[in-house]
Amino acid sequence: MDEKIFVCRCEEVTLEEVRKYIQMGFTSFNELKRLLRVGMGPCQGRGCREIVLREISKATKIPISQLNPGTFRPPSKPLRLGLIGPDRQEPQLQTGMTSDPQTRSG
Repeated sequence: MDEKIFVCRCEEVTLEEVRKYIQMGFTSFNELKRLLRVGMGPCQGRGCREIVLREISKATKIPISQLNPGTFRPPSKPLRLGLIGPDRQEPQLQTGMTSDPQTRSG
């Protein structure tokens, strides 16, 4: 059975590809990121980073805690723009006309 296991679903990188590149000597997350684009999709590595680091750890016998997890680019977590921008109110239409007959002029 030739079943593909996708490590990075955003960039469609398989476990086989990750293992192949690790065997070729690319044993850091940043190297694999540059070559395979793991961690560069919309999730920014939240789905694949741990899996790739685990594979590097298995191959190099270095504990995951001692591996460089790679660089993060902000925002590392999606945010609503309203959370980081100033409070904005809905624009109000200003025509100079009013529906109140007492305040109507002329």
